[in-house]
Amino acid sequence: MPRYKAIIAYDGTLFAGFQRQPKVRTVQEEIEKTLTKINNGQKVQIHGAGRTDKGVHALAQVIHFDCPRQDPEEKMRFALDTQTPNDIAIKSVNIVPNEWHARFAPHKKTYEFHVQILKPRNPFKRNYASYFPYPVELARIKEALKFLEGTHDFTGFTASGSAVQNKVRTIYQAEVQQIDDELLFTFCGNGFLYKQIRIMVGALLKIGNHRMEPIQILKILNEKNRSLTGPTAYPEGLFLKEIKYI
Repeated sequence: MPRYKAIIAYDGTLFAGFQRQPKVRTVQEEIEKTLTKINNGQKVQIHGAGRTDKGVHALAQVIHFDCPRQDPEEKMRFALDTQTPNDIAIKSVNIVPNEWHARFAPHKKTYEFHVQILKPRNPFKRNYASYFPYPVELARIKEALKFLEGTHDFTGFTASGSAVQNKVRTIYQAEVQQIDDELLFTFCGNGFLYKQIRIMVGALLKIGNHRMEPIQILKILNEKNRSLTGPTAYPEGLFLKEIKYI
């Protein structure tokens, strides 16, 4: 039975997240329904490189699935792409070795987070950028970002409800730039915890607004105390940009 690797993109606005859940619409469920149809009613399960939460988008999520029906790669891509809903796109499909796994094969992920900062608010960005209508000093945010790079225990930047025991992660890149009316954050790491990026961005915006000092990032990391960070940024600004296998 061939194993297919697919790179997919989706607009997370109308999804309750990537992972299948009862009674709500998810990316996994929609793709599996299409694969089942393609496979003459026989169920096919997909496995993702990671999960995205409600409202979070993906430019290049990676999945794999085993399908008894062996089609040429482009034929499988075209069939999936034309039969899934319009808020999901299948960018590529390749046959991979049967032992390859989208989640467990070593990889690093890159996320982008968009924050609209200037008034008046742009209604056309409401589903694709969080809104922060307060003054921010970019230099303070850049100073704080350097403390996040490297290998740390990110317990203080994890939402309650995470079942993961080991909260040590490595961030290779943590940057911000202003492009017109947006702040664009970029984070690249070997993995991220539940709501970690949104919590980090929430703290960084607080720092930019002079309501927290940049050095507070080190205190949060050392004390592993979530209550020191502040509010969690809204999900609509978060995009899974890229997954690279190493």
